[in-house]
Amino acid sequence: MLDSQGAPGRRERKKHDTYRAIAAAAIRLVSERGLDGVTVDDISAVADVSPRTFFNYFGSKEDAVLLPYPDTDEREKRGRVAILEAPAELSTLEAVHRAVRGDLGQFLDDREEWLMRLKVIEDNPSLIQRMISARSGSEQLMVEAIAERAGVEPTHLFPRLLTGAVMISISCALRQWSATGGVDDLHELVDAAFATFAAGFPDPETA
Repeated sequence: MLDSQGAPGRRERKKHDTYRAIAAAAIRLVSERGLDGVTVDDISAVADVSPRTFFNYFGSKEDAVLLPYPDTDEREKRGRVAILEAPAELSTLEAVHRAVRGDLGQFLDDREEWLMRLKVIEDNPSLIQRMISARSGSEQLMVEAIAERAGVEPTHLFPRLLTGAVMISISCALRQWSATGGVDDLHELVDAAFATFAAGFPDPETA
């Protein structure tokens, strides 16, 4: 519920803060102890909530690790709008690149948390399939946005192929960012990934 100025009301802010506290506790504990060494009771204790409250927000400890924000649906809808409202002179790839680049703030705002999360995912292959399943809805939303932007049906190969390329670009950029401990510039990594796709995968220049 929003207040009279259009901002989230007190109750919604409290729910958001509780969600974020649980997610932050989960990734911190799993980073320290390993996935098998952490229980829902452990996470609840650190987040200062009851296990019952935990399950009001998450279905499992794995979900708490992988789904750090309660407003993911809203973020994805904003991304769709950004793709469709990008300047007409931009290609569909450029429009998607601009939308993706504009959403990187979440990783940088919560830098240490995301570096822990990416390392945990890398160390726990069982989380990868869960992550793929969790993002299936967002991928379909991108397919539909790209299809609308390009003027084709969502069943056309182009939106499916471009969505796959975008997801791979983001994943590779994040893994590289994680591998360097966040030293590399994430915006530049994403830009380089999109540029490589746009150029048709030329061989990298060597000294």
